[in-house]
Amino acid sequence: MNPEVKVTAPEPKYRVISVEKTPAPESMTGIWHRYVIGEGNSRVDGIKCGSMQVVKQHAETVAENLNSRSGTKSFPNYVARNKKRAMQLRSTKTT
Repeated sequence: MNPEVKVTAPEPKYRVISVEKTPAPESMTGIWHRYVIGEGNSRVDGIKCGSMQVVKQHAETVAENLNSRSGTKSFPNYVARNKKRAMQLRSTKTT
């Protein structure tokens, strides 16, 4: 085995592209920032009140959450309206 071979983790799909100061929404006060998270052609725009550091951390957390959910078999978090549909969902989750 070659001791120089390094194992690296795959690059995250979603990443923070930008965070910039923006005017407060109408009827709101405080310091606001707009952030952009992207992956390929997908883009998530958000706006949050707080310091640049707080908003950057928030955007990084959102990107991490998106990465942890992408590529996995997941189902929406809702309750089926009837028992038959609930049973169908349960049986697909176990496979």
